[in-house]
Amino acid sequence: MKSLKFAAGLAFFATSVAAETPVLNVLTYDSFVSEWGPGPAIEKGFETECGCDLRFIPAGDGAALLARVQLEGARSEADVVLGLDTNLTAAARETGLFSPHGQTPKLDLPVAFDDADFLPYDWGWFAFVHNRTLEAPKNFRDLAASDLKIVIQDPRSSTPGLGLLMWVKAAYGDEAAQVWKDLADNIVTVTPGWSEAYGMFLEGEADMVLSYTTSPAYHLIAEQDDSKTAAVFDEGNYMQVEVMGKLAATDQPELADRFLAYMLSDAAQAVLPTTNWMYPAHVPAEGLPKGFETLVQPTKSLLLGADEAEALRAPALEEWRVALAR
Repeated sequence: MKSLKFAAGLAFFATSVAAETPVLNVLTYDSFVSEWGPGPAIEKGFETECGCDLRFIPAGDGAALLARVQLEGARSEADVVLGLDTNLTAAARETGLFSPHGQTPKLDLPVAFDDADFLPYDWGWFAFVHNRTLEAPKNFRDLAASDLKIVIQDPRSSTPGLGLLMWVKAAYGDEAAQVWKDLADNIVTVTPGWSEAYGMFLEGEADMVLSYTTSPAYHLIAEQDDSKTAAVFDEGNYMQVEVMGKLAATDQPELADRFLAYMLSDAAQAVLPTTNWMYPAHVPAEGLPKGFETLVQPTKSLLLGADEAEALRAPALEEWRVALAR
């Protein structure tokens, strides 16, 4: 009888401890939480500091996060959304579901950044990655005039895909529709997300893939393979600034604030270059990993403001859809 009471006491104690451990749910994209992504290291580091249970909720690629938030609204179990970018922040803010972060972090971005609701955690330049043996085009018109085959991502589900729309629009304006028509026969396929597209490129199904100037760092650092590089376009390479924001309906506001701050700490920022393969929003004291100094550097950066990007998103998507439907 005593043993039964003791066992029951232990069970009650374990249940009580579990119940007292605060849980923070972070909605993010699939590759962030993969075993090779930053998620596992971020989870371990933050849990050590917060004494909480950090749980990532994967939701496809970056652009799918906004659709998930819009669908769930205030009922979402997420406390923080991590993985939107500046092409989506205006639409995200319009939902009224996010609250101000109230933080003033030190940032090392190549552009000025000031947003009351969203904090950047990493950034990069979009680029077409290819083998060094390939003579890369100098711009989109050269690419369209070539026989090169490319793989891109769907702008309705993928932030790189949306970034490509904004890139063409920022570079060509009213001529963007014609550029897409000219590019249509170069496109092998459009994938839902980045991982599928990059995998097709690595399997030799395309000459180039839409990715980032930092992607060759993975091959160099993780695989000791310097055969990949990225194309710098003379009309400029479009930037992506990835951001995170706190949902207003969270029942863990202080813990959410601590997580946002942690993501910009040296500990977390040092993880991102060799797991998310992007530039950190704040360069940690130890600097960038060896190998990043070999990456190509665009001479011109393109980035539309959040409101302008939102205004252009629907017409740019329609230009893309019409061109690829032919």
